[in-house]
Amino acid sequence: MKTFIRCVEVWVPDLDHSLLEFASGYYGDTKVFFGAASRQMCFGRGEGLPGQAWELRRPVVLNELQGHGFRRSKAAAAEGLTSAVAWPVFAGESLRAVVVILCGDDEAHVGAIELWRNEENDADLKLDAGYYGGTAELFEFVSRNTRFRKGTGLPGLAWESGLPVFMPDLGKGSKFIRANSAEQVGINRGFGLPCPVPGPDTYVMAMLSALATPLVRRFEIWLPDAAGTALARTQGHCEVEGTLRAVASADGVPAGQGVLGQALATGTPAVAQPAGEQPGPVGFAARGAGLKAVVALPVISAERVVAVVAWYF
Repeated sequence: MKTFIRCVEVWVPDLDHSLLEFASGYYGDTKVFFGAASRQMCFGRGEGLPGQAWELRRPVVLNELQGHGFRRSKAAAAEGLTSAVAWPVFAGESLRAVVVILCGDDEAHVGAIELWRNEENDADLKLDAGYYGGTAELFEFVSRNTRFRKGTGLPGLAWESGLPVFMPDLGKGSKFIRANSAEQVGINRGFGLPCPVPGPDTYVMAMLSALATPLVRRFEIWLPDAAGTALARTQGHCEVEGTLRAVASADGVPAGQGVLGQALATGTPAVAQPAGEQPGPVGFAARGAGLKAVVALPVISAERVVAVVAWYF
């Protein structure tokens, strides 16, 4: 089973905050050359895709990787990577990291990654940029002509709550207002991720996938307890195990334990592999489902981690 997301990288500032350095990444079994090239690189402000997200202090979407200042375009083309999204993770004014998500494209590669933006003094979220894979042209047309208020649709729900939102079946209920066009192109699941950044504008990333190409093999949403000392799993889905049960913080992930606990403690995203060697419920889940890598993505609001998203490959 191919996933819609093919690779994930984490780039972090060096000690004097003059460069972004490679920290960790997932490249699967087939992106060996691209991964090797990436591990040797660094980026200044405005340089390459990670540097652009750092300088602009906002997420950046590239629908194609040839040109546009993407320094690894030859390696990407050789290994079937065609688009990318860079998301800078800030705690207040301080950059913690830049997460880069890379996708490929083929006839069976159906899905979308959308960036929705609310500008200051505007009541709506508007589509700022998006990548639509496979045969999702109709869905792209509908999306470019849609706006969301707070609490409306997948992006609006994530905007209102400030937390990740998962919709396991976009055809059920009335919360996903683009359900008809999504169903026509085979998109069935949606994931909304707030992307807090400095400044007055608000960004929400919406990720949508089809049955044949899920976003990732497993994902989980973890929320900290009141004291911020442990994470409890509130929602999740696995392509092997199906819907995941909730896990209380007492049985969850303590701050500082493994890649998820480190994300809670430091506010810095990271990739860990082999996933099965992670302590506690993360490693147990990975071993049970035969998963290789786990990505921890903190959501930070007012300099506090309010959620940690786990992606498994």
